[in-house]
Amino acid sequence: MSRRLFLAANTAAMAAPGKSGAIDEVLRGGIGRRKIPAVVAMFASNKKTLYSGAFGARDASGVPVRMDSIFAIASMTKAVTTVAALQLVDEGKLSLDEPVAKFLPKLVNLDVLEGFDAAGKPSLRPAKTPITLRHLVTHTSGLCYDTWDEQMFRYASQTPPPDTSKPGPLMFEPGKRWQYGQGVDWTGRLVEAISGLSLEDYFQQKIFKPLGMVDTSFIAKAEKFDHVVTRAQREPTGVWTPAERKLPAPPTSYNGGGGLFSTAADYVRFMQMILNHGRAPGGAQLLKAKTVASMGMNQIGELSAGKMKSFKPASSVDVDIQPGATEKWGLGFLINTTPYAGGRSAGSLAWAGLLNTFFWIDPKKNRCGVILMQFLPFVDKEAVGLFGEFERAVYRSF
Repeated sequence: MSRRLFLAANTAAMAAPGKSGAIDEVLRGGIGRRKIPAVVAMFASNKKTLYSGAFGARDASGVPVRMDSIFAIASMTKAVTTVAALQLVDEGKLSLDEPVAKFLPKLVNLDVLEGFDAAGKPSLRPAKTPITLRHLVTHTSGLCYDTWDEQMFRYASQTPPPDTSKPGPLMFEPGKRWQYGQGVDWTGRLVEAISGLSLEDYFQQKIFKPLGMVDTSFIAKAEKFDHVVTRAQREPTGVWTPAERKLPAPPTSYNGGGGLFSTAADYVRFMQMILNHGRAPGGAQLLKAKTVASMGMNQIGELSAGKMKSFKPASSVDVDIQPGATEKWGLGFLINTTPYAGGRSAGSLAWAGLLNTFFWIDPKKNRCGVILMQFLPFVDKEAVGLFGEFERAVYRSF
């Protein structure tokens, strides 16, 4: 594979000419210096796009990325799923604090993993606390991903492997810890159970159509395949291994914790809805203003969020997006309690996707930003470095 082709750069920028050049250079120069295949980024207020730029190549062929390039946004799906569940709360069909097993029988009578005996056999006990929607969307349910939880990693690595058709076990009693995991995956199933719609149909009807998110879906469509960016893996040696370029097969089920394909422009529309207190550009109120406000409030009390040790280094390195700072979790979003130097305000909302896609929403400054890359491992130091440079550049300019 030709590195020159894979790292070929182009630009599609939309901002005031005097302000865009410096940001362009941050991104264009950044992907060359940091050996990143491609980046698409946008920055906006609640009403208009302030900057957009696309640099690099879609795949090893050297085809340039564009502003309408489509990325797998992985866990950026979680914020959308949380909005869907909160719509059902607004409609009185669901409560944040009732046991979700009422709608999802698989979550009845789960066990908590207390450890392993001398022979390596898991020690389980019945959970005492029923899981609620609040637990699911704040990552305090105990349903963890094995990538970032040592006990879950050990449990999932057993020989023979555990029965994955059953949820759990829980890694802790619900409400006792923050640990990133499967809670929003199950929130998607909850939305389907209550609405009677597939998650794809619910999102299209209730969120994407009102917001004009025309390129966002769980299904990568054949007619838009030319826009889809191919993912890659940065090996420990620094060599890039691109995935085979082929149209992703339609999923057999829709995962509320990940799985959406989207564009920078579409995700900005979603974030602008949050900045506009739940209102879509056409005037439709997708969420009550007080519900949107609750999404940005600390929902985990004295617990802290956002720090994750990785047990699968090919997928993710250790996660600490704001080193030295304490972070909280709202309903669907990470909340930084201290401002970023040269960037977002304290109280901003954020999260990311496994393939190094990142977003933030800054209600105090009425700004939001998204930066999309498409490679592993997650929070690769060069991806995080470029993300930080982009954030500081747009705040300097706007």
